[in-house]
Amino acid sequence: MLNTDNNQGQASSSKSSSASSRKTRILSATAVFLAVCAFGAFGVAPMAPDASDLPVRTIAQELEIPSLSAQIAGLQGSAQAYLREEKVRSGDTLATLLARLGVQDEAAADFIKSDKLAYGVLQLKAGKRVQAETDADGRLQRLTATVNDGSGALRNLVVARDGDGFTAAMDSAALERRVEMHSGVITSSLFAATDAAQIPDHVAMQIVDMFSTNIDFASDLRRGDRFNVIYETFWQNGEFVRAGRVLAGEFYNGTSKYQSVWFDEPGNKLGGGYYTFDGKSLKKAFLKSPLEFSRVSSGFAMRRHPISGLWKRHQGVDFAAATGTPIKAAGDGVVDFVGVQGGYGNVVVLKHWNNYSTAYAHMSRFASGLKKGMKISQGEVIGYVGSTGWSTGPHLHYEFRVNNEPRDPMTVQVPSAQPLAGADLQRFRAVSADMRHRLALLNAADLPKLASK
Repeated sequence: MLNTDNNQGQASSSKSSSASSRKTRILSATAVFLAVCAFGAFGVAPMAPDASDLPVRTIAQELEIPSLSAQIAGLQGSAQAYLREEKVRSGDTLATLLARLGVQDEAAADFIKSDKLAYGVLQLKAGKRVQAETDADGRLQRLTATVNDGSGALRNLVVARDGDGFTAAMDSAALERRVEMHSGVITSSLFAATDAAQIPDHVAMQIVDMFSTNIDFASDLRRGDRFNVIYETFWQNGEFVRAGRVLAGEFYNGTSKYQSVWFDEPGNKLGGGYYTFDGKSLKKAFLKSPLEFSRVSSGFAMRRHPISGLWKRHQGVDFAAATGTPIKAAGDGVVDFVGVQGGYGNVVVLKHWNNYSTAYAHMSRFASGLKKGMKISQGEVIGYVGSTGWSTGPHLHYEFRVNNEPRDPMTVQVPSAQPLAGADLQRFRAVSADMRHRLALLNAADLPKLASK
């Protein structure tokens, strides 16, 4: 039994060893075959030829040189145009202006004098640019000047040759938009600072409107306060035409910093509004002051009445200002009363939302067309400073009422407008990111002016 088992074991072992050897031989043969194929493929792959072995051929070809005399003759035979630009000088006449432009054309001068539209050239102010195109003999081919068409819009006045005569027409003026960045420091007043920084008055007024809900520019400014402003300007042919909208601003008033970004809003009556960088509206329900520049002459407190001499509570705030100073509505509302009312003299009362109302007294006159029931927007002019009623001098008496109870307008807390949300907030973030970067540039470097297209 033992021998039989041993024989069977040896047979089994022999078969296993034989199978293993056979598999090993097959795998070895396959590996050798693949190696030979790979080497063969490498061996037959073509090799790039040596550049030094490439054939070289020299080709010579004669080129005909154009005749210089023929070119000169061709130029002499064609009509040449001469362009010139000059600025209008004080005391200029049409003759002196045309002479500086190289125009020697009596027919053109006669046309400009006689044509109603072309005559606008003679109305140009000193400093305005005029361009003229003439031929070799000084005959006018085309004259262009930018004029104001009377509506505030700029247009190009074009006088052009038409055969033996001339035509005059007005074309739309193509303006180049730029974005300018300026910084300023308060030394005496906002306008002195903006003048020193070469900022147009139109932009300075927008700075006041932009921050008027937080800063009273008549009393809150301090020496050393500073500001950064980014705004549009429009140019034509390298000449400044006008300033546009303030796009963003930053004002450091004492220890407080105020920032704002303009955001276009479809459907908004004003086209858009100013917001903080986190999307909160800067427009509060009421302005801090109905006058842009004034001083408080009498506050909300007990006082001796200047006419009766009796001590009583002054239920409003008096702002001293020159007669005729525009008075703005402190908030959106409806005219509840307009007319004469005892000691108030000429007075306007506006009703606002949530039982708020405001009163404006001692006006010299009301805004044109103002009447009861009319809707009024915040900042809209409703009248002008005067001294009607019981008044000893020109000023505005301003009252702020809640449920017809007087409150101190300088301290009352009112909410802001609704903040941005949803898709509007996403669009706003793209706009504000660019403005934030520009303001950072102004803060990083003490640059008086940066400009970019």
